[in-house]
Amino acid sequence: MDLLRHLRLFVTVADELHFSRAAERLGMAQPPLSQAIRRLEEELGAELFDRSQRGVRLSAAGTALLEEAHDLLAREKRLRALAHRAADGGLGTLRAGVPPDTTAAVLSALLSACAEHAPELSVDLQEVTTVEQLRLLASGGLDVGLVHHPVDATELRLGPVASLDLGVVLPRTSPLARLPEVTLGDLSGHDLVLFPRAHAPGWHDHILDVCRTEGFVPGRLRHASNPEFLLALVTAGHGVAFDQGAAARKEPRVAWSPLAGRPLTVRISGAWPTGRGAHPAARRFAGLAADVLARHHTTPRREGTARPPDDTPRPWSVVYG
Repeated sequence: MDLLRHLRLFVTVADELHFSRAAERLGMAQPPLSQAIRRLEEELGAELFDRSQRGVRLSAAGTALLEEAHDLLAREKRLRALAHRAADGGLGTLRAGVPPDTTAAVLSALLSACAEHAPELSVDLQEVTTVEQLRLLASGGLDVGLVHHPVDATELRLGPVASLDLGVVLPRTSPLARLPEVTLGDLSGHDLVLFPRAHAPGWHDHILDVCRTEGFVPGRLRHASNPEFLLALVTAGHGVAFDQGAAARKEPRVAWSPLAGRPLTVRISGAWPTGRGAHPAARRFAGLAADVLARHHTTPRREGTARPPDDTPRPWSVVYG
């Protein structure tokens, strides 16, 4: 016997104290309803209603059962809601990888967005390079990551792509810092400060390929994992670097200039494993991350320049596949 179904029928009859009205409310005929209540009484070994020509009343057993039945049905409703939230990714823990150069503002905004959309979901953010994220996603060590493109996504699903045009970070004393924009060819003869190839091989190689095509072959390639070390090298005159503008806001001894023709564009998207074992919140996290990146990564204004007429910076575009 479906006990919960029969309890729902019992509660309706107890509310109405009239079999015909209860049957109408339930959208069923009266005889099957009466039979169902009789089956429940037989199952429980007690009569739940006193039936007479004067009407229907709850028996002592029915009165005792009614409160428990209401509580049991309410708990069933909570259980179903809990299962639905869990299946939808609203409960548990989501292990998410983010690139090491992700700013504090972006991390804070991303966690706030996740808390707003899924208050009961715990997000465990880990600072991990693209290569390490791919390894952890494959081994089950991460549920979702934010990876730099190009990337081998054969066994992954990818979320919306956030794109950002890079500029060049120069010592403020450099003559190039006075130009309204800089071409990659203008950087010829300079050393280049770049993240280690092991962090994101595809993106690293793409940057160097574009530089060579545009006439910039670095005199020396210097690697910097930490943004502060990158700024220190540029400040000391040991090279130039590519950045979306965050570095220029941190260090007054460097200048940020846009690159003519926008030849370098960072592309980042959420990535998560394919298959039934994927975390149900991974797709939502990828979408939220793209939105947050679009709002928080803005191109710094150069001195003496104004923003567009509507005062809205537009360095980012989000493309939904």
